[in-house]
Amino acid sequence: MLTSRAAILALVVCVIALSLAYPLREYVLQRSQIAQLQDERARMEEDVRVLRQREEELTQEGYVEDEARTRLHYQYPDEITYIVISPEDEDEDGPESPPSEPWFETLWRSVVEADSPVPDAGI
Repeated sequence: MLTSRAAILALVVCVIALSLAYPLREYVLQRSQIAQLQDERARMEEDVRVLRQREEELTQEGYVEDEARTRLHYQYPDEITYIVISPEDEDEDGPESPPSEPWFETLWRSVVEADSPVPDAGI
């Protein structure tokens, strides 16, 4: 069967394998954490680059004025602005009529109706 030397050799091999398993596992986990942190750092550096570019755009002289004119439709007091609406933007029924009552009255009416339920006729 097994000699005492073979048993001792098997025991030594098992001890060496067990003593190397934990550090090897930790090494693999740390390498994966390092890879995740490097990816996160790359994403953050990209975000910083985008934000610095945006800051540079906002510090330019005419950029804020152009954004206010195009996105917010701002104008100088002596200017006349025209907004062209394409046919695709219009409804086929024509312009919408304004609601007959303000939104808060509709909300309050629904609260009052929910507070006084209709009695059930069958019971």
